[in-house]
Amino acid sequence: MPPTANDKPATIPATQSLRDLAGAFSTEITARDKRAIDACRQHLAPGTTVHVAWIPGDAPHAIVAALAALRRAGFDPVPHVAARQLESAAVLEDYVARARGEAGVDELLVIGGDAARPAGPFAASMDVLRSGVIERHDIAKVGIAGHPEGSPRIGPIELDAALREKAHFAAQSTARFHIVTQFCFEVDPILLWIEALRDAGIGLPVRVGLAGPASVATLVKFALRCGVGNSIRALNLRGAAIARLLAESDPGHLVVALRRFAASDPALGIAGFHFFPFGGIARLGAWLDG
Repeated sequence: MPPTANDKPATIPATQSLRDLAGAFSTEITARDKRAIDACRQHLAPGTTVHVAWIPGDAPHAIVAALAALRRAGFDPVPHVAARQLESAAVLEDYVARARGEAGVDELLVIGGDAARPAGPFAASMDVLRSGVIERHDIAKVGIAGHPEGSPRIGPIELDAALREKAHFAAQSTARFHIVTQFCFEVDPILLWIEALRDAGIGLPVRVGLAGPASVATLVKFALRCGVGNSIRALNLRGAAIARLLAESDPGHLVVALRRFAASDPALGIAGFHFFPFGGIARLGAWLDG
């Protein structure tokens, strides 16, 4: 039987801070947030992995500039490669080449992207993986997306088939692949989803996505856009449910519980956390420090 959140207590040991428990986490910024890199300097440890998300409308050269600035500031930058936002194969090639050359990037997060229609020849992340860009630029690590609570844009059967296809590709690739999940508010859907992956023979390490501390309005907005079930259900209830969501949006209890499950069952393959800093990097850093 798969584990559940009720199997173990989730309290923070007195001798450990949340930052200790979070371990070598990753987080993300956007190229358009001009204050984000200074916030990273002030609130994140040198060497922290910081993704630069590709927001629709952002130019690849702006993302590369942010990646290079992160590298100069002492961080490990990772570009998002959003398939449906790539206008051509030449844009993909130039984007990865510049990220590699100007920012020393050796890891990519390859995703479909938020665009409703492809801007060019890449309709899905698998199209980018098949392009050969990873091999041509000697990329060592590749993240792919996981959706424990599904996606508003892709049905569950198609979503599962796409992940199996990417896992098969990963098994033959020279790069080391891992999964970065969409953010979740509950332990049980994460554990059940990971168990289903393992039952399907998908052994890729999983970096669990969690929403960093933020206002309930911000969390609900992003949850609705991304299809996260707990927030969507709460919207159909009264204010008490919203208040409860706000109280539970602090991911500390999730960090503790998932760390304990990872330690007690290494076969789960929980490799760490990716924090979505909806409330900003400064708020994330302050929360980690307690």
